[in-house]
Amino acid sequence: MPKFKVFIDGSAGTTGLRIAERLQKRPEIELLTISAEGRKDVNERAKVINSADLAFLCLPDAAAKEVMPLVSENVKILDTSTAHRTAPGWVYGFPELEGQREKIKASNRVAVPGCHASGFISTVAPLVQKGVLPAYFPFTCYSLTGYSGGGKSMIAAYEAPDRPEGYSAPRSYGLTLKHKHLPEMTAVCGLTSAPLFCPIVDDFYSGMQTVVPLRLDLVQDVTPEQVAACLADYYQGESQVLVHPLNELPEDKFLTTNLRTGSDKMEIFVVGHEGQLLVMSLFDNLGKGSSGAAVQCMNLMLGLPETEGLE
Repeated sequence: MPKFKVFIDGSAGTTGLRIAERLQKRPEIELLTISAEGRKDVNERAKVINSADLAFLCLPDAAAKEVMPLVSENVKILDTSTAHRTAPGWVYGFPELEGQREKIKASNRVAVPGCHASGFISTVAPLVQKGVLPAYFPFTCYSLTGYSGGGKSMIAAYEAPDRPEGYSAPRSYGLTLKHKHLPEMTAVCGLTSAPLFCPIVDDFYSGMQTVVPLRLDLVQDVTPEQVAACLADYYQGESQVLVHPLNELPEDKFLTTNLRTGSDKMEIFVVGHEGQLLVMSLFDNLGKGSSGAAVQCMNLMLGLPETEGLE
């Protein structure tokens, strides 16, 4: 099998490290490197990117935007930052969305979804696309994540021996209601207005549970059975997304947020009754929420088996 040259720009960050760990085990991938000095020079980074078949941008938004004008159009780019998720000319990297897999295969510019956004979009986009719920529905969402979602600085803060006592409890954030994932959540789902969104970080390393409450009494003739059936049909045959039957929960009736830690799969639960429903997406913020999703898209872009190297 021919080797593909792959460069990870920003390989020292949490997402970059996880991608590197996965790709080091793959004989068909040759990982390109850069010196410590070169990492600080945008022109040197661009040189290495332009010598690759595919490059991951695991960078802050500003650094991702800075290097792109220097990148050849022939190099395949996977950006894990927020910078290009709604940008013209970029494809959104959620293969399970209708028609998206073929777009990813054909594109040289793919933006990897945000972790919270992956959970929201996985449940809401199918319901809007299939006409079960209208684009103007007043969607709300809360999403609980492990602290690794905040990157190296948050991991260090949570694992410090002298950390504040408040780190032992769930902490809501993004309380200006202008979270950076909102533009992609709105655009990819085709909503007429942004959802009301509250992210929460808690004292566990990785895992994510995104919850979308639905007031079905606000729309006519929509039943819990229709919601569950729509999601089940939409993801039928998908290896990385499992939709549970209506009101199916673990035996103890608790849904543990870090249940999918170490996995690249996503589970969707639909629970409730006629007037009220919870649609929940359970996955690993470091798996289907970042590095696993990035590797899945890389496989598609390079013409490799889609789930190769996924956990």
